[in-house]
Amino acid sequence: MNMDAKILTRKLANRQLQPCSPGSCLPPCAAGMASQNRDPAAASVAAARKGAEPSGGAARGPVGKRLQQELMTLMMSGDKGISAFPESDNLFKWVGTIHGAAGTVYEDLRYKLSLEFPSGYPYNAPTVKFLTPCYHPNVDTQGNICLDILKDKWSALYDVRTILLSIQSLLGEPNIDSPLNTHAAELWKNPTAFKKYLQETYSKQVSSQDP
Repeated sequence: MNMDAKILTRKLANRQLQPCSPGSCLPPCAAGMASQNRDPAAASVAAARKGAEPSGGAARGPVGKRLQQELMTLMMSGDKGISAFPESDNLFKWVGTIHGAAGTVYEDLRYKLSLEFPSGYPYNAPTVKFLTPCYHPNVDTQGNICLDILKDKWSALYDVRTILLSIQSLLGEPNIDSPLNTHAAELWKNPTAFKKYLQETYSKQVSSQDP
């Protein structure tokens, strides 16, 4: 990542995230994502080295090289609470994990996300959705996320690390003026009640996903 991108990433992590424009936060439902590998880190490194992608040479082109570089940058960044790896041997579909930041109501909660990269990446934004149900003012029941950098504020300077850090920040600093979940937006005004409801729903979701 060049110096301009690094500066941009730091600024993004510190600024107040803005909602996407009205009506733009409801993308079509995407197909369900397959389960993650048992050893995602090993699979990710293998995918990066192989440059595997269903359409053949695309992964060996500039988009594939860009994603390989982003994978290595993310793995070496040392950022707490975020990670992402390609799904199986497909470099264009990743599964990410975000842990709620300390000091927020989401602290110690873990969420999985899907990231799908278009052939026009990085000039076109990836499609990012929560796989783990997330009770949050800016996340709907299908896992869609209302975040400006995933919509009209996307820039080719952003990368996977920027996306994950931005979503992690959004968890603790939602924009309740442009909610996708109106119930969560109203309850957010009462932090104690919100945290209690969040913990209860998260526990039920985790229990229902256990084998």
